[in-house]
Amino acid sequence: MKKVLMGGGLIVLGLLCGTLAVGTEPRTVTLALDWTPNTNHTGIYVARELGYFAEEGLTVEIVQPSPGISASLTGSGSVTFGVSMQEDVTMARAEGVPVVSIAAVVQHNTSGFAALAETGIRDVRDFEGKRYGGWGQRLEHEMIRTAMEGAGAAFDRVTFVNIGMIDSFTAARRRVADFFWIFYGWEGISGELQGIDFSFLPLREMADVLDYYTPVIITSEAMIADDPETVRGFVRALSRGYAVAIDRLGEAAEILVRQVPELDAALVAASQAWLSPRYTDEGTPWGAQAREVWVRFAEWALANGLITETIDPDRAFTNDFLPEEGEG
Repeated sequence: MKKVLMGGGLIVLGLLCGTLAVGTEPRTVTLALDWTPNTNHTGIYVARELGYFAEEGLTVEIVQPSPGISASLTGSGSVTFGVSMQEDVTMARAEGVPVVSIAAVVQHNTSGFAALAETGIRDVRDFEGKRYGGWGQRLEHEMIRTAMEGAGAAFDRVTFVNIGMIDSFTAARRRVADFFWIFYGWEGISGELQGIDFSFLPLREMADVLDYYTPVIITSEAMIADDPETVRGFVRALSRGYAVAIDRLGEAAEILVRQVPELDAALVAASQAWLSPRYTDEGTPWGAQAREVWVRFAEWALANGLITETIDPDRAFTNDFLPEEGEG
């Protein structure tokens, strides 16, 4: 989701998730979210409420850190697991942070650029002469550059505006900027429910390299080396949680609202209906990651100055902890 977050510090959102067999001591692990709770996280909350973590001997404490730090927290061992995104894992590893992606939450990038219909933006070439509202990351510049140059448009005709903590559609209605980066499954669905007339241009349709994994589940190299069975059990429970979110999406949405009651139930239901079919791809099990996606993004990041050191894609992700067919 959009990388802005009200507040800071670690806010504990979840604790013990079930009962274990008598005499068995649960292993407490922490999971840092990447943003405020939303339907990207549904499988996590389902696994907690339905006792899937407990069946693996795990007590899962969910924390909500300040923005953009789940990769560093996880890589350092400050938390056991995290929700992050491929771009953050790539940049963290280039800086020597030993973080590893162990599952992809969705198979394709569901984010893209949104603009109010009145701006006339219908195509990437329409970005010329317009203002992009973001939060000042180099990544945003390079994504827009890649998309525009691929369409034969003049990137130097875009003005960048840092909108800080303002919600994208609020900023749009205030005429702060003309187009914005959003995740359709949450902000886009919210815009629809509000009756906002807007266009949406998916990143995955602009360039192959922009169809990367976001979000992903992460842990540290140390955790993989020292306690692989806990990693395996955690991922197995998550896989079961997301299976419910795929097959019983109405029930999953209700669980998310129960677990995080401050969420808008109508938004959760509509978002879940849109996102559930996108957790997996035809012929691809939940969580699986393709090496080529990691290779091409790392090469693009290096070529565009997002990282200064190359990374080894084979150490940045692994499918080794995903359940085998019929397991879980």
